[in-house]
Amino acid sequence: MAVQIQLRRDTAANWTSANPTLAAGEFAIETDTDKYKIGDGSTAWTSLGYSSLPSGVLQLSGGAMTGAITTNSTFDGVDIATRDAVLTSTTTTANAALPKAGGTLSGAIVGADQIISAPVLKDVGETCVANATSGSTDTIDLTDGNVHNVTLTANCTFTFSNPPASGTSGSFTLFLNQDGTGSRTATWPGSVKWAGGTAPTLTTTASRTDILVFTTIDAGTIWYGAVSGQDFS
Repeated sequence: MAVQIQLRRDTAANWTSANPTLAAGEFAIETDTDKYKIGDGSTAWTSLGYSSLPSGVLQLSGGAMTGAITTNSTFDGVDIATRDAVLTSTTTTANAALPKAGGTLSGAIVGADQIISAPVLKDVGETCVANATSGSTDTIDLTDGNVHNVTLTANCTFTFSNPPASGTSGSFTLFLNQDGTGSRTATWPGSVKWAGGTAPTLTTTASRTDILVFTTIDAGTIWYGAVSGQDFS
């Protein structure tokens, strides 16, 4: 059935005598089979030939809505009952506000691999992941931090995990400490490449420290290892 909708305001000269006269500010909508009045609610729906509000029609009167919306109705593809529960909920979650210039920021901001362009940073610190003892295996997980402090208590095989995606540079600094016994060795992942193709000889004296840096630009397919310093006591 084709439907034509007419919208009229104030005097309804073209309406039949069966329809009410519209007051100022009131509107009427007519299809080819039905007529509806939208206004301040002063004229009853029965004057339009209805004994009650037609099924499926909502009436606005003084800002109030009457009529029922079934739970299987949808709005923008969302179940009406679900949307209504969200709209009427008194529980709100405020967005964390960043401080103005000179203010103090508390808590953590998770960027989740988003780009922060052209920042100016001052007095920046990095999380240091302290492993009290290595054991025979140890995993360096970049999600824990980019500085790792490991004390060797046995000959240890290392694994590197969770580097950033390919095309993004990711690196970490490793403080590698000998325990009080010393003579501990490290076995590096096969993905690590060293200058000259040879891994450095670690300091094995008890209670000494070597500092190494590892960098990847292809999600850990290749790690470039370099010695920052050795035999710190």
